[in-house]
Amino acid sequence: MDGAAVIRATLPTLPDTPGVYRMIGADGRILYVGKAKNLKRRVASYTRTDGLPNRTRRMVALTRSMEFVTTHTEAEALLLEANLIRRLLPPFNVLVKDDRSFSYIALGEGHEFPRLMHHRGSADRHGRKRDLFGPYASPALVGMTIGALQRAFLLRNCDDATFTARTRPCLQHQIKRCSAPCVGRVTAEEYAAQMQGVRDVLTGRSAAIQAEFARHMMDCSDRLAYEDAARWRDRIRALTALQSRQDINLEGVLEDADVLAVHAEGGTACVQAFFFRGGRNQGTRAFFPRHDGEEEPAAILAAFAAQLYEGTPPPRHLLLSHAIPERALLAEALTLAAGRRVEVEVPQRGPKRRVVEHALTNAREAHGRRMAERSAQGKLLAGVARVFGLPKTPARIEIYDNSHIQGAFPVGAMVVAGPEGIQRNAGRRFHIKDPAAAGDDYAMLREVLTRRFGRALREDPQRSGGQWPDLVLIDGGLGQLNTARAVLNGLGIAGVPLAAIAKGPDRDAGRERFFLPDREPFQLEPNDPVLYFLQRLRDEAHRTAIDAHRTRRLKAMDHTRIDGIPGVGPSRKKALLHHFGSSTAVASAGLKDLEATPGISAALARRVFEHFHG
Repeated sequence: MDGAAVIRATLPTLPDTPGVYRMIGADGRILYVGKAKNLKRRVASYTRTDGLPNRTRRMVALTRSMEFVTTHTEAEALLLEANLIRRLLPPFNVLVKDDRSFSYIALGEGHEFPRLMHHRGSADRHGRKRDLFGPYASPALVGMTIGALQRAFLLRNCDDATFTARTRPCLQHQIKRCSAPCVGRVTAEEYAAQMQGVRDVLTGRSAAIQAEFARHMMDCSDRLAYEDAARWRDRIRALTALQSRQDINLEGVLEDADVLAVHAEGGTACVQAFFFRGGRNQGTRAFFPRHDGEEEPAAILAAFAAQLYEGTPPPRHLLLSHAIPERALLAEALTLAAGRRVEVEVPQRGPKRRVVEHALTNAREAHGRRMAERSAQGKLLAGVARVFGLPKTPARIEIYDNSHIQGAFPVGAMVVAGPEGIQRNAGRRFHIKDPAAAGDDYAMLREVLTRRFGRALREDPQRSGGQWPDLVLIDGGLGQLNTARAVLNGLGIAGVPLAAIAKGPDRDAGRERFFLPDREPFQLEPNDPVLYFLQRLRDEAHRTAIDAHRTRRLKAMDHTRIDGIPGVGPSRKKALLHHFGSSTAVASAGLKDLEATPGISAALARRVFEHFHG
């Protein structure tokens, strides 16, 4: 049965209500996720293939089954569609490709003296609520903002375990970045006032705060308390520095808005986003969504905007560069997600339009830079194809390496590279499960490749999803290459090119030897750009494997430091870790602090103290 017949067979049972539909291919992979105001009418449109674009006809031809979810409203369907697209990554949808989550400034709650910190991820991570401000376009901007806020309001940034263990002020207090609440240098009421000042600044009410600081400075000066006046002066400077980090602003236009502008050319597109909160520019970021080359810029922008705010609170205003289809529906869906009114505008004149034009210019320039980078990367990938005799320029190279210390905490790493460079969200780390493989590089590699390609066979046996490599590059020599060949042959996999890169004599970079099946080893010229490129890929896999090993080892050490204490079972171990935050903090805690731990008696506290201190 062809795809159109499969779709036609679903029509009799479909309701005339809003909902989301999924088109599924022969291998069970989701091809496309769509939403509809009327499911029956929308799905029926796919059965008339003569009037469909080539891309849609191809999608219909591959469809072998469909799934449906009804919703109460079309806005709910749009939100569900965006959620499924971000999670399932169907190949026929416009996809927001960006592996970086947004950054926020967080003020913790549930503590008498909450900390100021950089936050990523859920607002309820680790079961603790946090007051979040953002998003910010980059972690660097968050770091600069936090530094200025610390100088202006003297909030702590240490973790709870460090805070609890302090007996005297730390360096942050000495350099005038913390009011030292850990040792009682400030009361809870005074600290709460400092926190409110931070909230006021982050929500755009910094002018009143700055005027208050100026009054304090003048009062100290009038009383001839010049050192205190100097401290207020430094806090004013910190606020001024925070306000001056603006390359463009919406002053007098909007207090809380995002600007999205799209530039499409040559089958690719760039969406430039400007983020404004409290009237301040919180940075910009360029996105490069994956889409079919036939998509119109307005359709790309509409799909992008719906997906961008899946899991991220939208602003009160959204300014777009193009008039998108179903603009009112997008505004309704974002309003539903935010729990307050969200306006979506396409400004045509005035200050708002000038900001949109500026974003369009940035989108055009970012697109040009991306194309230039891809051109250079494409030349290197073409060189890889020439060196290794590949049938085509590789779009996906997988590089593998292992790491361990005398067999302890063995891990494997897979790094993925392609036309856009290292694809960090596509890599994987493997904890070696077979105890017999620990310390045996060949056995570790065998387990990693078996798990990787065994899963690929289960999830995409037809190799249609773009997740199969065009080249597998292994850090090692002939032995590693033969191990990889044996694994793929054992799984019945043919047609995956293999290569191994071995370090030169004395591990001399530039004298690497390359091993290919049924070919003599060879070397490249020391100044060959392809050699430098392959070295970078090898080094990235090596770094990833070492990082994974170090993380696993430190985590194990953190849990085992208190495992050998007599009388400390699972419940008391949990009580100590919850109270101090880590075994390192337990080891450095004083006897009185240990006795204050809930569930720990005085005798057991002494036993723990003596375990670490003798």
